Amino acid sequence: MGICIIFTMSDHNHYHDVLDELNPQHRSLRKMIPDVYRGFGEMSKAALTSGALDTKTKELIALTIGVVAGCDGCIASHAQGAVRAGASKEEAAEAIGVSILMHGGPATIYGARAYDAFCEFADAAVGSAAG
Repeated sequence: MGICIIFTMSDHNHYHDVLDELNPQHRSLRKMIPDVYRGFGEMSKAALTSGALDTKTKELIALTIGVVAGCDGCIASHAQGAVRAGASKEEAAEAIGVSILMHGGPATIYGARAYDAFCEFADAAVGSAAG
């Protein structure tokens, strides 16, 4: 069983930091296996492009899968993507609620993390638009 670390409000930019921490690791591995990363990037773009479901809905689905998988990097990436696609805090909370229904107790931990990540990126986006 893994160890859960709960982040406090003092970790205001935690999910920005998660992405910043992962970027050099991804760059390093991407240099070694560029075709894999290129293929993953193409698949990601294809999967998240609007079709019958819009990009916002798809990012919220990906966010909730990150909750169920317990993946902070996925949560950070798709929280940011959902904000960029125009999702509201209410939409994020409701989507996370479905992951709690489907995954139970562990989703209450990662669901709270996902909502915190979403709010962090949403608040930053509002701050950027105002400034």
